[in-house]
Amino acid sequence: MTDTSALSNRLQKNLRVLGKWAQQQGVSCYRLYDADLPEFAFAVDIYDDRVHIAEYQAPAKIDPAKVEARREGMLRALHEVLGVPAHTLSIKSRERQRGTKQYEQEDNLGKFFTVREGKAKLYVNLTDYLDTGLFLDHRAIRRFIFERAAGKRFLNLFCYTGSATVHAALGGAASSLSIDLSNTYLEWARRNFQENRVGGKRHRLKRADCVGFLETPVDRRPPSLDDEEAEEKGVFDLIFLDPPTFSNSKKTDNVLDIQRDHAKLITGCMARLASGGLLIFSNNFRGFRLDAAIQARYKVTDFSKQSLDRDFQSNPKIHQTWLIEH
Repeated sequence: MTDTSALSNRLQKNLRVLGKWAQQQGVSCYRLYDADLPEFAFAVDIYDDRVHIAEYQAPAKIDPAKVEARREGMLRALHEVLGVPAHTLSIKSRERQRGTKQYEQEDNLGKFFTVREGKAKLYVNLTDYLDTGLFLDHRAIRRFIFERAAGKRFLNLFCYTGSATVHAALGGAASSLSIDLSNTYLEWARRNFQENRVGGKRHRLKRADCVGFLETPVDRRPPSLDDEEAEEKGVFDLIFLDPPTFSNSKKTDNVLDIQRDHAKLITGCMARLASGGLLIFSNNFRGFRLDAAIQARYKVTDFSKQSLDRDFQSNPKIHQTWLIEH
């Protein structure tokens, strides 16, 4: 049996420190543990009174029996420290995703429930998909958007389940357009909108390829009222661009590689950014390097450190973020 005493001690320490911080911040969903001990390569997230565990893929050279023993050890340690029944804990294997696999269902239990983040109530699902519907590492970015959205026209590209748009709307955004290619995620976003009474003509969801959208012509003149097509071709005051590292969906001919294509995406966003507006660009490719031409052409501020709350500061490579202005 694998010795889990060091793991239990680390979990207890993290629970004491991060649990207190989360309570003080009014945060009910946070990362408790992220491969702090190399031999236990898991990410453990707390969602209110539930626990979500993601296992990082072990190198092929590691004996499968040892991997299984460490998995069982993690479950025992969590049961011991959190007092959560062992049978309620489940582990997902987190490996690099290609194509549409990131959207596919792991299970079909349909176990959606809401959690609170600031003024927002957001649906999450810990069992049916690889991701839960809420990227906890972007919490500080969503708060930043909420604080700056008042009166703004907000564009959310690769919008996922629309959580950033919900925060923008609750922060007083004048309007918003949220775009994603996945029907699954747009329906999830629609549920989030309904839960927070966000919607109508002012806050719209659009199923489209974001790469293709950014290649369409831009009309910087103010659109006429109730002209959705003109509004989509118009400019925005606040844009959130958080693309996947790689995507080759069957629903589009565009193949996205974030390192290769990010300059084109940013340039497309800047064409849609109003004078005095702000683009928030984030991605989670660990080897990412921002194109020097983008830094020369625009005012670029590295916002990575500020975009991570305390529960993610031990893993600063989980995403990188820049603020980009004309």
